[in-house]
Amino acid sequence: MDEDRPHHTGLEAKLAARITPTLEALGYELVRVAVTGRERPVVQIMADRADGARFGIEDCEALSRTLGAVLDVEDPLPGAWTLEVSSPGIDRPLTRAKDWNRFAGHLARVEMVVAQEGRKRFVGIVLGADHATARLRLEDGSEIALPRTEIRRAKLVLTEALLAADAALPFNDKPLN
Repeated sequence: MDEDRPHHTGLEAKLAARITPTLEALGYELVRVAVTGRERPVVQIMADRADGARFGIEDCEALSRTLGAVLDVEDPLPGAWTLEVSSPGIDRPLTRAKDWNRFAGHLARVEMVVAQEGRKRFVGIVLGADHATARLRLEDGSEIALPRTEIRRAKLVLTEALLAADAALPFNDKPLN
């Protein structure tokens, strides 16, 4: 398995394994899979364009059709369920080392599964990541290396600098497939 793919467990890992080859063949990258709800579960798939261009509504529509068909054939969930496909958004989750490295210099919030240095929540400037750890510079100027497998969630914080970086992304109004 590619070490820079997002880490999922359980049902979400099974779904990610089923859709990732199709996503990649179409020129997209998986950012996150989440399943919410019990009565009628919602499968949320968050993806990026591999070419780095802005992810548009046309991309959502194309992926929704294609991934919906893949999941219908695989039938990974019993009963009725709903599919939602989206971009990561501006204040995106940081799920891969490449996300941590791409957004180095921006502010992020991180919640850990297991406490690190006596705490589970951190806010700081993203310094980058490798396959094992993600690094932040905390408000007091200290730096911390967090084990990526122990990160429950990490997300960019919406700031003026992040908005400016997003505004610089190229537009492409056509899906990749």
